[in-house]
Amino acid sequence: MFDGGGKDKEKCGDDDWVGPSTKDTQVQLVISLALGLSAFLAFCTLRPRWKSLYAARKRHVNSAIGLPALPDTFFGWIPALYKVTEQQVLASAGLDAFVFLTFFKMSIKLFSIMFFFAAVVLEPINQHFVDNKMNATASAGYSMFSQYATYRDYASARLSDDDGGDDDHDDNSFNKNMGYLWSYLVFTYFFTGLTLYFMNRETFKVIRVRQDYLGTQSTITDRTFRLSGIPKELRTEESIKDLVEKLEIGKVESVTICRNWTEIDDLMDRRQTVLAKLEESWNVYLGHKLSQTAEGDGRLDSGNGGNNYNTQDATTEPEAADEEAGENDRLMRLGPHQFGERERPQTRFWYGFLRLQSRKTDAIDYYSEKLRLIDEKIRADRKKTYEPADLAFVTMDSIAACQMAIQALIDPHPGRLLTKPAPAPSDVVWRNTYAPRLQRRIRSWTITIFVAILSVVWLVPVAALASVLSLCTLKNVFPAFADWLKTHDIAKALVQTGLPTAVVSLLNVAVPYLYDYLSYNQGMLSQGDVALSAISKNFFFIFFNIFLIFTVFGAVTSIMDVLRSSLKDTTYIAYTMARKIEDLSVFYTNFIMLQGLGLFPFRLLEFGSVALYPILRLGAKTPRDFAQLVEPPMFYYSFYLPTALLVFILCLVYSTLPKGFLVLGLGVAYFTLGFFTYKYQLLYAMDQPQHATGGAWRIICYRIILGLFVFQLTVSGYLALRSAFTVALLVVPLLIGTLWYSYSFRAKFEPLTHFISLRSIKRGEDPGGNAILDEDFGGEGERQREFLRRGSTIDEDREKGLRFVNPSLVLPLEQPWIYHDPPPPQSDSDASDGLEFDVRGSEREYESQQPPPSLGSRSARPGTAGRGGETSSASSTSLGDTHIWRE
Repeated sequence: MFDGGGKDKEKCGDDDWVGPSTKDTQVQLVISLALGLSAFLAFCTLRPRWKSLYAARKRHVNSAIGLPALPDTFFGWIPALYKVTEQQVLASAGLDAFVFLTFFKMSIKLFSIMFFFAAVVLEPINQHFVDNKMNATASAGYSMFSQYATYRDYASARLSDDDGGDDDHDDNSFNKNMGYLWSYLVFTYFFTGLTLYFMNRETFKVIRVRQDYLGTQSTITDRTFRLSGIPKELRTEESIKDLVEKLEIGKVESVTICRNWTEIDDLMDRRQTVLAKLEESWNVYLGHKLSQTAEGDGRLDSGNGGNNYNTQDATTEPEAADEEAGENDRLMRLGPHQFGERERPQTRFWYGFLRLQSRKTDAIDYYSEKLRLIDEKIRADRKKTYEPADLAFVTMDSIAACQMAIQALIDPHPGRLLTKPAPAPSDVVWRNTYAPRLQRRIRSWTITIFVAILSVVWLVPVAALASVLSLCTLKNVFPAFADWLKTHDIAKALVQTGLPTAVVSLLNVAVPYLYDYLSYNQGMLSQGDVALSAISKNFFFIFFNIFLIFTVFGAVTSIMDVLRSSLKDTTYIAYTMARKIEDLSVFYTNFIMLQGLGLFPFRLLEFGSVALYPILRLGAKTPRDFAQLVEPPMFYYSFYLPTALLVFILCLVYSTLPKGFLVLGLGVAYFTLGFFTYKYQLLYAMDQPQHATGGAWRIICYRIILGLFVFQLTVSGYLALRSAFTVALLVVPLLIGTLWYSYSFRAKFEPLTHFISLRSIKRGEDPGGNAILDEDFGGEGERQREFLRRGSTIDEDREKGLRFVNPSLVLPLEQPWIYHDPPPPQSDSDASDGLEFDVRGSEREYESQQPPPSLGSRSARPGTAGRGGETSSASSTSLGDTHIWRE
């Protein structure tokens, strides 16, 4: 299938090498519009009827935020959503939603300007000079479907002017008939400068808003730093307190040393398993059935009038929620259960030597006793003192003192007493806090090496996908099918372009789940770091496998040929990329078209949640399972941002090439639809964990700079292929300037995306005064700005009462959820046996006023949220929703 070289050329005629054409784009446009319009109309129809799904988050957020209610008319929600200001986005969804949507708004503005110049200036030039030379290109064998040859083959295939010199290697830069190539150079400089201008401007805005936002709020996270590399002689609370206070930067409020809590964490995991089995056993015994009803109010009814499983903000009145829910959806509602007595369920347990003996016993009694024994063990273990680790969380009395500790070097010895910003308490992955540093590094490097190996493994399906674009390849494997495709244009378009774009889109959906799992097991200390790592891994997959391999190599057997030729000629990669990118323009145009016009409406529809609901409904057994079904879906930035970054790079790369205005126009449509889709989901429909504080902007900017490098390298190779060596060489200063800007960005801007400047911290003054200036949001009203900053931020609301303590030490031990109503929290003294270590090294009762887990939430430790069956952040009163990247 992947045989290349001259043999393929001998087997295949010119017709067999014909690639995707305009017909393919027309077919893809029809498919994308059909998919997109059907999903969009379905969403507009279902949105006012299924508010438990499509307005799930709006029903949970604090009404004081002032997020406007969207009208129930068919299209009326669109202008209302557009009028939601950036201030309201920041107040209701946090910094990361603000940063994410800022990237889409910037892309719309940038590519709209580039589209104008590409369509008005560049396209007439291309139509006049380039279109007349296409036939000469095809006759020279200049096609993406011929296998890779040597540098001389490329030189012989270069476009030459009729009045050109006798030598193919003459410089055409000053040839009058090739003068149009200078326009590519001019617009390469112009588009690069325009991109850097917009990125620089938005970076200033993001940093200014971030500094003012974080500098005016007061949360325990903002006052706490992470201290690692603690030597053994300092691993006591009193020693760390004395050490930090001797630095004279402020007073220490509390110290939490991470300890080896493996035993109690394992017990809590075992307890969750036993609790689930006990609830299932009770469900079997009682014949617990929940049936759907046509007439309902979106709640699970109980004998005393019902109890809403769907988590709501404590300030929301039930009557108001019911009125808002006013929906008649069979899909998202659960009706009253029915009881039918059955025989008590049995379970088999194993015992004896090597656990070879077994017998059956009453399941309810067995799991109840097992749960009781585990609870006794947990209560006893909560009173133990564990071996301290080399990491601690130190809470200062002020944000300024904390920032001074973070931005300073404390110890002269390498690797000792290192300070970093602390994640939110519910963002901490507590199992990794007491893992040895060497173990975490081994896990990190193991996952990194595995991802590298996995990238090589992906070459096979990606290269096979690239080969499907060639009728010649199909003819070698399926000759009859290839001959049939040659006589059916629409079928050929579906196979050559529709099928590859669909498969690539499916890979973009499926692969992030794998990399998300790998990132979680890499040993990082916070969920925010895990999510940022997942974004990087997913982008690497999309850029390396879908773009670079698909473009430069194309087939498995070509990889070694390309690498071998690039060692002989350093310009070979640039020539290859320029040549292949131009030929793949139809494929990437169709890819952006499908992603934007076809798939964004399906994301708005939340097709995955709707399609999976019947399956999950059939698998639900206990009241806890049914409560989880009505929780809002989660929004993971790592699933959506990498694809948007790839589309951004593709728009840059094709901006100056022939037909580039089509790619730019589709790019504007992609980012416009994406902006409205994600804005609706982030504000109204989906929940996202909070507290990454805009860290994704660093990733966005560095990927944009990478896109500029690819863009400039492609243009240089494109010009060199046309023997315009002087013009191609003049791109080099642009590459150097972009490289300099990347170093300047790292030195000047990146620290301000990690830390809070001391001047931004409002001490002893009204936090609402000059917190966020009107100019940051286009001059929007003073009254709204005053409201946003005089009130508490979303982070402050969600971190009230939280402390840096392992949830396994303090989380109430839940009782089995058997009937409609969730079990009440334990009222005995055992429920508060959790202990927190204070700065004096003694133990005291845990006194935080954390709200209990929300009704229907997955009973899990907030520090391990994000894995299946763990705590959801569906409610503002949940324990696990103070960061923005994971559950």
